[in-house]
Amino acid sequence: MKFLIGLITFLAVLVGVAVFLNLPWIALLALLVVLAAWMLLARSGRQAASVTGIGVATLPQRLGSSAVIVIGIAGVVAVLVAMLAMAEGYSETLRRSGSEDTAIVMRGASAAEVASVLSKDNALVIEQAPGIAKDEQGKPITSAELVVAANLPIKGGNVEEDFGSVQLRGIGDGAWKLRPNAKIVAGRKFQPGLRELVAGKGAQRQFEGIDVDREIKLGNQTWKIVGIFESKDAMESELWGDADVIGPAYRSGNSLSSVFVRLTGADAFDAFKASLASDPRLQVDTSTTIEYFSKQSEQIAKVITFIGIVVGAIMGIGAVFGALNTMFAAVATRAREIATLRAIGFRGLPVVIAIMLETMLLALIGGAIGGAIAWALFNGYTASTMSGVGQLTFDFKVSPSLLWTGLKWALAIGFIGGLYPALRAARLPVTTALREL
Repeated sequence: MKFLIGLITFLAVLVGVAVFLNLPWIALLALLVVLAAWMLLARSGRQAASVTGIGVATLPQRLGSSAVIVIGIAGVVAVLVAMLAMAEGYSETLRRSGSEDTAIVMRGASAAEVASVLSKDNALVIEQAPGIAKDEQGKPITSAELVVAANLPIKGGNVEEDFGSVQLRGIGDGAWKLRPNAKIVAGRKFQPGLRELVAGKGAQRQFEGIDVDREIKLGNQTWKIVGIFESKDAMESELWGDADVIGPAYRSGNSLSSVFVRLTGADAFDAFKASLASDPRLQVDTSTTIEYFSKQSEQIAKVITFIGIVVGAIMGIGAVFGALNTMFAAVATRAREIATLRAIGFRGLPVVIAIMLETMLLALIGGAIGGAIAWALFNGYTASTMSGVGQLTFDFKVSPSLLWTGLKWALAIGFIGGLYPALRAARLPVTTALREL
Protein backbone atom coordinates (compact mmCIF):
# COMPACT_ATOMS: atom_id res chain seq x y z
CA MET A 1 0.00 0.00 0.00
CA LYS A 2 2.83 2.38 0.87
CA PHE A 3 4.50 1.60 -2.46
CA LEU A 4 1.28 2.38 -4.33
CA ILE A 5 0.83 5.66 -2.47
CA GLY A 6 4.46 6.57 -3.20
CA LEU A 7 4.06 5.73 -6.88
CA ILE A 8 0.89 7.81 -7.20
CA THR A 9 2.59 10.71 -5.42
CA PHE A 10 5.60 10.47 -7.74
CA LEU A 11 3.42 10.44 -10.88
CA ALA A 12 1.36 13.36 -9.54
CA VAL A 13 4.57 15.32 -8.93
CA LEU A 14 5.78 14.66 -12.48
CA VAL A 15 2.48 15.80 -13.97
CA GLY A 16 2.43 18.86 -11.73
CA VAL A 17 5.98 19.83 -12.69
CA ALA A 18 5.19 19.40 -16.40
CA VAL A 19 2.15 21.65 -16.05
CA PHE A 20 4.16 24.16 -14.01
CA LEU A 21 6.90 24.41 -16.65
CA ASN A 22 4.33 25.25 -19.31
CA LEU A 23 2.36 27.83 -17.33
CA PRO A 24 2.53 31.44 -18.55
CA TRP A 25 3.97 34.02 -16.17
CA ILE A 26 0.54 35.53 -15.52
CA ALA A 27 -0.72 32.19 -14.16
CA LEU A 28 2.31 31.86 -11.90
CA LEU A 29 1.78 35.41 -10.67
CA ALA A 30 -1.82 34.52 -9.83
CA LEU A 31 -0.62 31.47 -7.84
CA LEU A 32 1.83 33.67 -5.95
CA VAL A 33 -0.94 36.15 -5.10
CA VAL A 34 -3.16 33.31 -3.84
CA LEU A 35 -0.32 31.93 -1.71
CA ALA A 36 0.41 35.37 -0.24
CA ALA A 37 -3.26 35.94 0.55
CA TRP A 38 -3.48 32.52 2.26
CA MET A 39 -0.40 33.24 4.36
CA LEU A 40 -1.82 36.62 5.42
CA LEU A 41 -5.47 35.75 6.05
CA ALA A 42 -5.73 32.07 7.03
CA ARG A 43 -4.63 30.70 10.40
CA SER A 44 -2.73 27.82 8.82
CA GLY A 45 -1.20 30.28 6.35
CA ARG A 46 0.10 32.46 9.17
CA GLN A 47 1.53 29.36 10.79
CA ALA A 48 3.31 28.51 7.54
CA ALA A 49 4.70 32.06 7.37
CA SER A 50 6.01 31.76 10.94
CA VAL A 51 7.72 28.41 10.32
CA THR A 52 9.16 29.74 7.04
CA GLY A 53 10.56 32.77 8.84
CA ILE A 54 12.27 30.54 11.40
CA GLY A 55 13.77 28.35 8.66
CA VAL A 56 15.04 31.30 6.62
CA ALA A 57 16.53 32.90 9.75
CA THR A 58 18.58 29.75 10.41
CA LEU A 59 19.95 29.50 6.88
CA PRO A 60 23.25 31.25 7.79
CA GLN A 61 23.84 28.45 10.31
CA ARG A 62 23.42 25.93 7.48
CA LEU A 63 25.36 27.90 4.88
CA GLY A 64 27.45 24.99 3.64
CA SER A 65 24.56 22.59 3.07
CA SER A 66 22.36 25.34 1.62
CA ALA A 67 25.12 26.23 -0.85
CA VAL A 68 24.86 22.69 -2.27
CA ILE A 69 21.34 23.44 -3.47
CA VAL A 70 22.19 26.91 -4.77
CA ILE A 71 25.33 25.87 -6.66
CA GLY A 72 23.77 22.72 -8.11
CA ILE A 73 20.71 24.54 -9.43
CA ALA A 74 22.82 27.46 -10.69
CA GLY A 75 24.82 24.99 -12.80
CA VAL A 76 21.66 23.42 -14.22
CA VAL A 77 20.14 26.78 -15.16
CA ALA A 78 23.39 28.15 -16.63
CA VAL A 79 23.83 25.14 -18.93
CA LEU A 80 20.16 24.97 -19.89
CA VAL A 81 19.88 28.69 -20.70
CA ALA A 82 23.16 28.62 -22.66
CA MET A 83 21.96 25.74 -24.84
CA LEU A 84 18.57 27.33 -25.43
CA ALA A 85 20.30 30.66 -26.19
CA MET A 86 22.28 28.87 -28.90
CA ALA A 87 19.09 27.59 -30.53
CA GLU A 88 17.38 30.97 -30.14
CA GLY A 89 20.34 32.85 -31.64
CA TYR A 90 20.55 30.45 -34.58
CA SER A 91 16.83 30.71 -35.32
CA GLU A 92 16.78 34.48 -34.84
CA THR A 93 19.65 34.98 -37.31
CA LEU A 94 17.80 33.05 -40.00
CA ARG A 95 14.45 34.70 -39.21
CA ARG A 96 16.06 38.13 -39.68
CA SER A 97 17.03 37.04 -43.19
CA GLY A 98 13.40 36.99 -44.30
CA SER A 99 10.21 39.03 -44.23
CA GLU A 100 6.55 38.75 -45.15
CA ASP A 101 6.88 41.09 -48.13
CA THR A 102 9.71 39.26 -49.90
CA ALA A 103 9.47 35.86 -51.58
CA ILE A 104 11.82 33.17 -52.84
CA VAL A 105 11.09 31.02 -55.88
CA MET A 106 12.90 27.70 -56.40
CA ARG A 107 12.45 24.63 -58.55
CA GLY A 108 9.57 22.45 -57.39
CA ALA A 109 10.28 20.05 -54.50
CA SER A 110 13.61 21.72 -53.68
CA ALA A 111 14.33 21.83 -49.94
CA ALA A 112 17.10 24.44 -50.24
CA GLU A 113 18.68 26.76 -52.77
CA VAL A 114 21.68 24.52 -53.37
CA ALA A 115 19.34 21.74 -54.58
CA SER A 116 17.37 24.00 -56.90
CA VAL A 117 18.07 24.63 -60.59
CA LEU A 118 16.30 27.34 -62.60
CA SER A 119 17.06 28.70 -66.04
CA LYS A 120 17.42 32.35 -66.95
CA ASP A 121 14.24 32.02 -68.99
CA ASN A 122 12.48 30.93 -65.79
CA ALA A 123 13.82 34.04 -64.07
CA LEU A 124 12.47 36.30 -66.83
CA VAL A 125 9.02 34.73 -66.52
CA ILE A 126 9.03 35.10 -62.73
CA GLU A 127 9.96 38.79 -63.00
CA GLN A 128 6.76 39.45 -64.99
CA ALA A 129 4.42 38.00 -62.34
CA PRO A 130 1.91 40.34 -60.66
CA GLY A 131 2.53 41.75 -57.19
CA ILE A 132 6.24 42.54 -57.56
CA ALA A 133 7.35 45.98 -56.37
CA LYS A 134 9.19 48.26 -58.78
CA ASP A 135 12.10 50.67 -58.31
CA GLU A 136 12.32 54.34 -59.33
CA GLN A 137 12.96 53.37 -62.96
CA GLY A 138 9.92 51.10 -63.02
CA LYS A 139 11.97 47.88 -63.03
CA PRO A 140 10.81 44.93 -60.90
CA ILE A 141 12.86 44.52 -57.72
CA THR A 142 14.09 40.95 -58.17
CA SER A 143 17.35 39.07 -57.81
CA ALA A 144 18.15 35.89 -59.74
CA GLU A 145 20.86 34.13 -57.74
CA LEU A 146 23.17 31.12 -57.84
CA VAL A 147 24.34 29.34 -54.66
CA VAL A 148 27.32 26.97 -54.57
CA ALA A 149 29.62 25.64 -51.85
CA ALA A 150 33.28 26.56 -51.52
CA ASN A 151 36.01 25.49 -49.10
CA LEU A 152 38.21 27.90 -47.18
CA PRO A 153 40.73 27.47 -44.34
CA ILE A 154 39.18 28.13 -40.92
CA LYS A 155 40.66 31.03 -38.99
CA GLY A 156 43.02 29.87 -36.26
CA GLY A 157 43.44 26.39 -37.77
CA ASN A 158 46.01 24.74 -40.01
CA VAL A 159 45.69 26.47 -43.39
CA GLU A 160 46.69 23.25 -45.15
CA GLU A 161 44.29 20.91 -43.32
CA ASP A 162 41.47 22.71 -41.47
CA PHE A 163 38.86 23.71 -44.04
CA GLY A 164 35.26 24.77 -43.64
CA SER A 165 32.44 25.21 -46.11
CA VAL A 166 31.28 28.69 -47.08
CA GLN A 167 28.22 29.57 -49.13
CA LEU A 168 29.18 31.42 -52.31
CA ARG A 169 26.29 33.41 -53.76
CA GLY A 170 26.23 34.71 -57.30
CA ILE A 171 24.12 37.87 -57.57
CA GLY A 172 23.36 40.81 -59.80
CA ASP A 173 22.68 44.48 -59.10
CA GLY A 174 19.13 43.66 -58.00
CA ALA A 175 20.38 41.89 -54.85
CA TRP A 176 21.45 45.19 -53.28
CA LYS A 177 18.05 46.79 -53.96
CA LEU A 178 16.26 43.71 -52.64
CA ARG A 179 18.34 43.71 -49.43
CA PRO A 180 18.80 47.32 -48.37
CA ASN A 181 20.07 46.10 -44.99
CA ALA A 182 23.23 44.80 -46.67
CA LYS A 183 25.79 47.64 -46.43
CA ILE A 184 29.42 47.76 -47.49
CA VAL A 185 31.43 48.61 -44.33
CA ALA A 186 34.91 48.27 -45.82
CA GLY A 187 36.20 48.44 -49.39
CA ARG A 188 33.72 48.50 -52.28
CA LYS A 189 31.24 46.38 -54.24
CA PHE A 190 32.58 43.89 -56.79
CA GLN A 191 32.71 44.86 -60.45
CA PRO A 192 30.58 42.72 -62.81
CA GLY A 193 32.57 40.44 -65.09
CA LEU A 194 35.58 40.17 -62.76
CA ARG A 195 36.65 37.52 -60.24
CA GLU A 196 35.91 39.82 -57.33
CA LEU A 197 34.00 39.05 -54.15
CA VAL A 198 32.53 40.85 -51.20
CA ALA A 199 32.41 38.95 -47.91
CA GLY A 200 30.03 39.15 -44.98
CA LYS A 201 31.40 40.06 -41.57
CA GLY A 202 30.45 36.60 -40.29
CA ALA A 203 32.52 34.93 -43.01
CA GLN A 204 35.39 37.28 -42.21
CA ARG A 205 35.33 36.15 -38.57
CA GLN A 206 35.14 32.48 -39.54
CA PHE A 207 37.66 32.05 -42.37
CA GLU A 208 41.30 32.84 -42.95
CA GLY A 209 42.32 35.49 -45.49
CA ILE A 210 38.97 37.29 -45.72
CA ASP A 211 40.16 40.89 -45.81
CA VAL A 212 39.93 43.73 -48.30
CA ASP A 213 42.48 43.47 -51.13
CA ARG A 214 43.41 39.89 -50.15
CA GLU A 215 43.29 37.08 -52.67
CA ILE A 216 41.77 33.70 -51.86
CA LYS A 217 41.72 30.44 -53.78
CA LEU A 218 38.37 28.81 -54.45
CA GLY A 219 38.80 25.51 -56.25
CA ASN A 220 41.64 26.11 -58.70
CA GLN A 221 40.89 29.79 -59.29
CA THR A 222 42.01 32.93 -57.52
CA TRP A 223 39.48 35.55 -56.42
CA LYS A 224 40.04 38.97 -54.90
CA ILE A 225 38.17 40.21 -51.84
CA VAL A 226 37.26 43.84 -52.57
CA GLY A 227 34.74 44.58 -49.83
CA ILE A 228 33.19 43.55 -46.53
CA PHE A 229 29.44 43.90 -45.97
CA GLU A 230 27.20 43.80 -42.92
CA SER A 231 23.57 42.68 -42.97
CA LYS A 232 22.95 41.33 -39.43
CA ASP A 233 21.35 38.15 -40.79
CA ALA A 234 22.32 34.81 -42.32
CA MET A 235 23.66 36.47 -45.47
CA GLU A 236 26.52 37.85 -43.40
CA SER A 237 28.10 34.38 -43.41
CA GLU A 238 28.37 34.30 -47.23
CA LEU A 239 30.63 35.47 -50.03
CA TRP A 240 28.96 37.37 -52.89
CA GLY A 241 30.14 37.73 -56.45
CA ASP A 242 28.88 38.19 -60.01
CA ALA A 243 26.55 35.29 -60.92
CA ASP A 244 27.72 35.42 -64.54
CA VAL A 245 31.30 34.75 -63.37
CA ILE A 246 30.60 32.26 -60.59
CA GLY A 247 28.35 30.09 -62.81
CA PRO A 248 30.99 29.19 -65.44
CA ALA A 249 33.70 28.92 -62.75
CA TYR A 250 31.66 26.25 -60.98
CA ARG A 251 30.42 24.60 -64.19
CA SER A 252 26.88 25.71 -63.57
CA GLY A 253 26.68 27.46 -66.91
CA ASN A 254 23.75 29.87 -67.06
CA SER A 255 21.67 28.03 -64.46
CA LEU A 256 20.40 29.69 -61.29
CA SER A 257 19.35 28.47 -57.86
CA SER A 258 16.57 30.86 -56.92
CA VAL A 259 14.83 34.11 -57.64
CA PHE A 260 14.13 36.54 -54.80
CA VAL A 261 11.46 39.21 -55.27
CA ARG A 262 10.18 42.15 -53.27
CA LEU A 263 6.39 42.30 -53.23
CA THR A 264 4.19 45.37 -53.10
CA GLY A 265 3.10 44.12 -49.69
CA ALA A 266 2.51 40.99 -47.64
CA ASP A 267 -1.03 40.79 -49.02
CA ALA A 268 0.34 40.42 -52.58
CA PHE A 269 1.97 37.06 -51.89
CA ASP A 270 -1.04 34.81 -52.54
CA ALA A 271 -1.71 36.32 -55.96
CA PHE A 272 2.00 36.15 -56.85
CA LYS A 273 2.23 32.49 -55.83
CA ALA A 274 -0.97 31.57 -57.65
CA SER A 275 0.26 33.24 -60.83
CA LEU A 276 3.47 31.18 -60.85
CA ALA A 277 1.65 27.96 -59.96
CA SER A 278 -0.74 28.40 -62.92
CA ASP A 279 1.98 29.19 -65.46
CA PRO A 280 2.66 26.06 -67.59
CA ARG A 281 6.21 27.25 -68.31
CA LEU A 282 7.19 26.90 -64.65
CA GLN A 283 7.42 24.11 -62.12
CA VAL A 284 8.37 26.02 -59.01
CA ASP A 285 7.73 26.31 -55.29
CA THR A 286 7.11 29.76 -53.87
CA SER A 287 7.26 30.88 -50.24
CA THR A 288 7.85 34.04 -48.28
CA THR A 289 11.45 34.45 -47.23
CA ILE A 290 10.48 34.45 -43.55
CA GLU A 291 8.81 31.05 -44.06
CA TYR A 292 11.76 29.68 -46.03
CA PHE A 293 14.46 30.71 -43.59
CA SER A 294 12.38 29.65 -40.59
CA LYS A 295 12.12 26.16 -42.09
CA GLN A 296 15.87 26.13 -42.67
CA SER A 297 16.48 26.76 -38.96
CA GLU A 298 13.74 24.52 -37.63
CA GLN A 299 15.52 21.17 -37.63
CA ILE A 300 18.84 22.30 -36.15
CA ALA A 301 17.10 24.50 -33.57
CA LYS A 302 15.01 21.49 -32.47
CA VAL A 303 18.14 19.34 -32.14
CA ILE A 304 19.97 21.97 -30.08
CA THR A 305 16.91 22.51 -27.88
CA PHE A 306 16.47 18.76 -27.37
CA ILE A 307 20.12 18.34 -26.39
CA GLY A 308 19.84 21.29 -24.00
CA ILE A 309 16.74 19.86 -22.32
CA VAL A 310 18.27 16.37 -22.03
CA VAL A 311 21.50 17.72 -20.54
CA GLY A 312 19.52 20.04 -18.26
CA ALA A 313 17.28 17.16 -17.17
CA ILE A 314 20.26 14.94 -16.34
CA MET A 315 21.93 17.72 -14.36
CA GLY A 316 18.55 18.55 -12.81
CA ILE A 317 18.22 15.00 -11.48
CA GLY A 318 21.57 15.42 -9.78
CA ALA A 319 20.47 18.76 -8.36
CA VAL A 320 17.23 17.19 -7.07
CA PHE A 321 19.16 14.50 -5.19
CA GLY A 322 21.45 17.18 -3.77
CA ALA A 323 18.42 19.16 -2.59
CA LEU A 324 16.78 16.03 -1.16
CA ASN A 325 19.91 15.12 0.77
CA THR A 326 20.31 18.65 2.10
CA MET A 327 16.68 19.09 3.11
CA PHE A 328 16.40 15.63 4.69
CA ALA A 329 19.44 16.53 6.79
CA ALA A 330 17.87 19.89 7.67
CA VAL A 331 14.62 18.20 8.71
CA ALA A 332 16.54 15.69 10.81
CA THR A 333 18.42 18.43 12.68
CA ARG A 334 15.19 20.38 13.23
CA ALA A 335 13.07 17.35 14.16
CA ARG A 336 12.66 18.42 17.79
CA GLU A 337 11.82 22.00 16.74
CA ILE A 338 9.19 20.78 14.26
CA ALA A 339 7.73 18.37 16.81
CA THR A 340 7.47 21.15 19.36
CA LEU A 341 5.57 23.31 16.86
CA ARG A 342 3.27 20.38 16.12
CA ALA A 343 2.72 19.82 19.84
CA ILE A 344 1.62 23.41 20.48
CA GLY A 345 -0.96 23.35 17.70
CA PHE A 346 0.82 23.82 14.36
CA ARG A 347 -0.72 21.58 11.71
CA GLY A 348 1.10 19.40 9.19
CA LEU A 349 0.23 21.52 6.13
CA PRO A 350 2.00 24.70 7.36
CA VAL A 351 5.12 22.62 8.08
CA VAL A 352 5.05 21.12 4.57
CA ILE A 353 4.57 24.52 2.93
CA ALA A 354 7.28 26.14 5.06
CA ILE A 355 9.96 23.57 4.22
CA MET A 356 9.05 23.67 0.52
CA LEU A 357 9.15 27.48 0.47
CA GLU A 358 12.58 27.39 2.09
CA THR A 359 13.87 24.97 -0.55
CA MET A 360 12.30 26.93 -3.39
CA LEU A 361 13.83 30.15 -2.06
CA LEU A 362 17.26 28.55 -2.29
CA ALA A 363 16.35 27.25 -5.75
CA LEU A 364 15.26 30.74 -6.83
CA ILE A 365 18.60 32.17 -5.70
CA GLY A 366 20.41 29.42 -7.60
CA GLY A 367 18.30 30.02 -10.69
CA ALA A 368 18.99 33.75 -10.60
CA ILE A 369 22.73 33.14 -10.26
CA GLY A 370 22.69 30.57 -13.10
CA GLY A 371 20.74 32.93 -15.36
CA ALA A 372 23.15 35.77 -14.57
CA ILE A 373 26.12 33.54 -15.40
CA ALA A 374 24.55 32.46 -18.70
CA TRP A 375 23.78 36.06 -19.64
CA ALA A 376 27.25 37.34 -18.70
CA LEU A 377 29.14 34.57 -20.51
CA PHE A 378 26.97 33.76 -23.51
CA ASN A 379 24.71 36.67 -24.46
CA GLY A 380 26.14 37.92 -27.75
CA TYR A 381 28.74 35.12 -27.90
CA THR A 382 29.54 34.34 -31.54
CA ALA A 383 29.47 30.76 -32.78
CA SER A 384 29.02 29.00 -36.09
CA THR A 385 27.48 25.80 -37.38
CA MET A 386 26.63 24.18 -40.68
CA SER A 387 23.53 25.50 -42.45
CA GLY A 388 22.68 24.35 -45.94
CA VAL A 389 26.04 24.12 -47.72
CA GLY A 390 28.05 26.55 -45.59
CA GLN A 391 28.97 27.71 -42.14
CA LEU A 392 26.44 30.04 -40.53
CA THR A 393 27.79 32.52 -38.01
CA PHE A 394 25.34 33.61 -35.32
CA ASP A 395 25.24 35.14 -31.85
CA PHE A 396 23.82 33.44 -28.76
CA LYS A 397 20.70 35.26 -27.57
CA VAL A 398 19.88 35.09 -23.86
CA SER A 399 16.39 36.57 -23.98
CA PRO A 400 14.13 37.38 -21.00
CA SER A 401 11.91 34.43 -21.97
CA LEU A 402 14.87 32.05 -21.69
CA LEU A 403 15.83 33.46 -18.29
CA TRP A 404 12.22 32.95 -17.21
CA THR A 405 12.40 29.35 -18.44
CA GLY A 406 15.57 28.85 -16.41
CA LEU A 407 13.90 30.21 -13.27
CA LYS A 408 10.92 27.89 -13.77
CA TRP A 409 13.29 24.93 -14.01
CA ALA A 410 15.01 26.06 -10.83
CA LEU A 411 11.71 26.33 -8.96
CA ALA A 412 10.60 22.92 -10.26
CA ILE A 413 13.83 21.35 -8.99
CA GLY A 414 13.35 23.11 -5.65
CA PHE A 415 9.75 21.88 -5.49
CA ILE A 416 10.74 18.24 -5.99
CA GLY A 417 13.76 18.55 -3.71
CA GLY A 418 11.68 20.00 -0.88
CA LEU A 419 8.48 17.97 -1.20
CA TYR A 420 9.58 14.61 0.20
CA PRO A 421 11.57 16.02 3.15
CA ALA A 422 8.56 18.23 3.91
CA LEU A 423 6.18 15.26 3.84
CA ARG A 424 8.50 13.34 6.15
CA ALA A 425 8.58 16.24 8.59
CA ALA A 426 4.79 16.49 8.60
CA ARG A 427 4.34 12.74 9.10
CA LEU A 428 6.97 12.34 11.82
CA PRO A 429 5.22 11.30 15.07
CA VAL A 430 5.49 14.05 17.67
CA THR A 431 6.55 11.71 20.47
CA THR A 432 9.25 10.10 18.32
CA ALA A 433 10.64 13.48 17.24
CA LEU A 434 10.72 14.81 20.80
CA ARG A 435 12.86 11.84 21.88
CA GLU A 436 15.38 12.62 19.09
CA LEU A 437 18.30 14.83 19.88
